[in-house]
Amino acid sequence: MAEKDLNELFLHTLKDIYYAEKQILKALPKMAKAANSDDLRAAFERHLDETETHVERLDNIFELLGKAARGKKCDAIEGIIDEGEEIMEEYAGTPALDAGLLAAAQAVEHYEISRYGTLKAWARKLNMPEAIKLLDQTLAEEKKTDETLSKIAETAVNYRAAA
Repeated sequence: MAEKDLNELFLHTLKDIYYAEKQILKALPKMAKAANSDDLRAAFERHLDETETHVERLDNIFELLGKAARGKKCDAIEGIIDEGEEIMEEYAGTPALDAGLLAAAQAVEHYEISRYGTLKAWARKLNMPEAIKLLDQTLAEEKKTDETLSKIAETAVNYRAAA
């Protein structure tokens, strides 16, 4: 068996986040529809547009590698999305729904931030300047989305959930 190296691990993780982004594209419209808060709904809709761009950037990285853009099932994102769907069912019609949706969305964001940060570090080690640039753009957007969600939670949603 051939020895696995960082190039193979980079490709493996790229497939993982590609799959995750595709699943997120399916989940965000459901979350936006379920949200009671207009600000939260708008944040989900904005992030849906950004996520489409993230997929395009990943397509570009696959192209740079000369590989087909293909995802590999990611159990982690499946679990996070399942938890979000469970919250939507269990808390539908309650003031706590938006707080639960926010928590689920931030779990997704933190997973993405972790993956993109790792991929960027590996791309640097593998001397992939174009990939670094693309990954850095997405990483910055994921961090900004996480900050936006925190502000929505702290300024409104958590207060309504606690009332």
